[in-house]
Amino acid sequence: MNMKRGKKAAGIGERLSEIAGRLPEEQQQTLLEFAEFLLARAPEAEAAPLPEPKAIPRPEEESVIKAMRRLSETYFMLDRGPLLNDTSALMAQHVMQGKPAADVIDELEVVFAAHYERVRSSS
Repeated sequence: MNMKRGKKAAGIGERLSEIAGRLPEEQQQTLLEFAEFLLARAPEAEAAPLPEPKAIPRPEEESVIKAMRRLSETYFMLDRGPLLNDTSALMAQHVMQGKPAADVIDELEVVFAAHYERVRSSS
């Protein structure tokens, strides 16, 4: 690493540490996860292992929107772009065609898990 880049990274690290210290614990975790996500996407970064999904249990009663939020948090490391086509099609089936929420949520869980496995196997 060159000296100029090392000093800049140290300054950024100090600022991030200061910010993290002022955040509540849950937001500190979110900041860390976002930093790991960015590192995983950086072209020059060493191949870091894909983080494991968060274990967030599915509530008995859950709307499709809340399920999307839960799954997005569970699979925080995934790029949402590639998921958009599949997830929006399932949302449309629920809203426009009246497909039951539980069925749509089951399928959303499969879509997120399959996408995670594709990304994991390609890394």
